Amino acid sequence: MSRRPRKGGRTGKAVAITAVVIAAAGAAAAAFGFGPRTLFDQVTAEATAETSATAEVVQQTLTETVESTGDLGYGDVLGLDCFVSGTYTALPAAGDEIGRGDEIFAVDDQSVVLLYGSLPAYRSLTPGAEGTDVKQFENNLSRLGYDGFTIDDGYTEMTAEAVREWQEDLGLDETGTVDLGQVVYAPGMIRIDSVGVELGDAAGPGGPLLGYTGLDKVVTVEVDLDDQELVTVGGAVEVVLPDGTEATGTVTDSETIIREETSQSGEAEQVTYLDVTIEADDPAVFDGLDQAAVDIGFAGDSVEDVLTVPVEALLGLSEGGYGLEIVTGDNSEIISVDTGMFADGSVEVSGEGLEEGQSVVVPS
Repeated sequence: MSRRPRKGGRTGKAVAITAVVIAAAGAAAAAFGFGPRTLFDQVTAEATAETSATAEVVQQTLTETVESTGDLGYGDVLGLDCFVSGTYTALPAAGDEIGRGDEIFAVDDQSVVLLYGSLPAYRSLTPGAEGTDVKQFENNLSRLGYDGFTIDDGYTEMTAEAVREWQEDLGLDETGTVDLGQVVYAPGMIRIDSVGVELGDAAGPGGPLLGYTGLDKVVTVEVDLDDQELVTVGGAVEVVLPDGTEATGTVTDSETIIREETSQSGEAEQVTYLDVTIEADDPAVFDGLDQAAVDIGFAGDSVEDVLTVPVEALLGLSEGGYGLEIVTGDNSEIISVDTGMFADGSVEVSGEGLEEGQSVVVPS
């Protein structure tokens, strides 16, 4: 089985750091959608304290998120070739799901059957054959309900007798031998992605036949090599669906890909990136979606045990920098603060007189 490129072109990927350090009040307003207050507003500080919401200064760990847009689909398309000669007399259709023991296609009215396993079929199996491929086949035969043999590395006459029963049930010639090309192995159930031949076409070894995928929907996203340290197989990620629904996912695979692209000057150039596969922790979140664009958030840098407030609590000081309006009882005062990391709607702050648990004004 050969790997084929995933269908469709590269999704236009926008990489954005949702936690960014803003150096000026105007930049903060543009990036976060709020207008920084100035000292002009201080004349109404007490009124603001009475009419605005407040939030606590919280000590916590902040982690920035690097976002990238990926494609929802069924993952990489694998190629399946034919190893027997004749004429195609039965073919699947795109979208068909095929399981263990099911016919994938037929040549000269002889079924080619799907079995489960990681080792591809590479020879015919006859009495006296020994090897891991024999054990893999016998395990499948047993799971299909046939018995009378021992599941081991040896293909015995008892195995051949069970094979004859299996062949009879399939309507095949009862030879007791599993000819090369009679079975095809995949890790589990497969979904037909495309079929490259038609009924009546000539079949032969090495000829292109069909492409298939697994059944589970996954997100595939292209990550620049500059961000490769963010990608860890087994690592957790955030998943944001087109309707804004948030879920959690896990990186299940990462592969380095080199692709030739045309530069703005019209010259061919090679681009290297990571092709990352992500599964949702709850596969049901993808129900009803097909070929959709999904945002993925990778965890970036972190700062531990820092004081934080909601980003909206920041006010721009007329002399430059940022301040916070601290509320104590019926009174409030504005103090100057330094900002650090922005993440998930919060910002790291520090300054003289700032303590955990204090109340700060957050404009409603």
